[in-house]
Amino acid sequence: MDICKQVYLVVGMGKSGIAAAGLLNNHNCKVYLFDGNESIDLDEIRRKHELDAKIELIKGTIPERVAAETTVLILSPGVPTDLPWILDMKQAGVTVWGEIELAYLFGKGRIIAITGTNGKTTTTTLVGEIMKNAFHHVDVVGNIGIPYTEVVDAQYEDQVTVCEISSFQLETIETFHPVVSAILNIQPDHLNRHHTMENYIAAKEAVALNQTKEDTCVLNYDNEDTRKFGQRCNASVVYFSSTQVLENGFFHREGKIFEAQNGNERELMKVTDMNLVGMCNVENVMAAIAMAKAMGVSEDIILDTVRHFKAVEHRIEYVATKNGVDYYNDSKGTNPDAAIQGIKAMSKPTILIGGGYDKGSEYDPWIEAFEGKVKLLVLIGVTREKIAEAALRHGISQYVFADTFEEAFAICVEHAEAGDAVLLSPACASWGMFANYEERGHLFKKLVHEIVEQ
Repeated sequence: MDICKQVYLVVGMGKSGIAAAGLLNNHNCKVYLFDGNESIDLDEIRRKHELDAKIELIKGTIPERVAAETTVLILSPGVPTDLPWILDMKQAGVTVWGEIELAYLFGKGRIIAITGTNGKTTTTTLVGEIMKNAFHHVDVVGNIGIPYTEVVDAQYEDQVTVCEISSFQLETIETFHPVVSAILNIQPDHLNRHHTMENYIAAKEAVALNQTKEDTCVLNYDNEDTRKFGQRCNASVVYFSSTQVLENGFFHREGKIFEAQNGNERELMKVTDMNLVGMCNVENVMAAIAMAKAMGVSEDIILDTVRHFKAVEHRIEYVATKNGVDYYNDSKGTNPDAAIQGIKAMSKPTILIGGGYDKGSEYDPWIEAFEGKVKLLVLIGVTREKIAEAALRHGISQYVFADTFEEAFAICVEHAEAGDAVLLSPACASWGMFANYEERGHLFKKLVHEIVEQ
């Protein structure tokens, strides 16, 4: 396929869609940019993003002339691949790609691709910092907030691109081929989109779809799904574990991280040398070390970067201590498994803010992880009753409902005593109350900084 001679219909006018349309237009491809939202102001979109007049903008419904002319659909990550009109176009022979596949076809250099239910952003950011300390030309892109298509035209032949990739983005790859990939873990999430765990697992595993034995895939030995995938993965597999001593790979034991080769183990660093907290971050660090070593980075650069790396915003992020109470922002804990890591990282009696948008998750495993740490559960959003029912099933009745986020925060401040922690780790998406988890986290931090010291 001559990619510059196709007619493209880019679906979605968010950051990903805008960047994809711009990339195609830069290469003189014919591009239509479409969004199903009837209320979008197309003139404002064109002005705001300085879109070339050659890109035709369409909203609401796709005209028949455009559908008939389109040879390639480019889907933004938030667009389900099983919408009837998309299936119809696919049936008619239209190629369906996502932004990641499109960018790969234009990009240069070597790619590191990181996916998993939890830990992607922290690990991607850390790997990006290691690469920047080792190589001249490094991009950190993808689900982390910078579209891959936004950077490829400025890439060099010796480029290293670190991609955080979601299951949504992996649904639409075809030839995308990282030299190093990682699946950090797989836990139930986004089942309202993928419908079954089997579909979700398959989407995650696609990160290694085009890899060979010359490539490396880093996998979590402690996660049953990723461990099993290692047995049939096409790439050379490197495992990491926080619970098992491995013959080969990276593992944690008694507060230290080790590397093992053929049963010979060697201490790399102490966990106390890190700025990050929680066993989830020990796992993220081990995965990052494994990926960096696969890229040929010196151990000195890797470990020095790890020692100086600080937590990613909104992921078990220490905000401040006010009146003897520690406040932590874990707004990126948007599913129960991520929120489990948040509560596990707490070492003090904790007042916990939970609840939000319902993605079809079950909350019992999260409640079980409280293990006596949670002195009060403050619940918000559409999931608050569902979470309360799960709490009661596990003998926890110390919960209250709040109608707004501000009310929930005020309840936390009222009940917190010196020596406690207040943790925002909702186990739910933010939609319905906030535009995204970042907005939720920023409000939490603003409210913390407004507390008057007594």
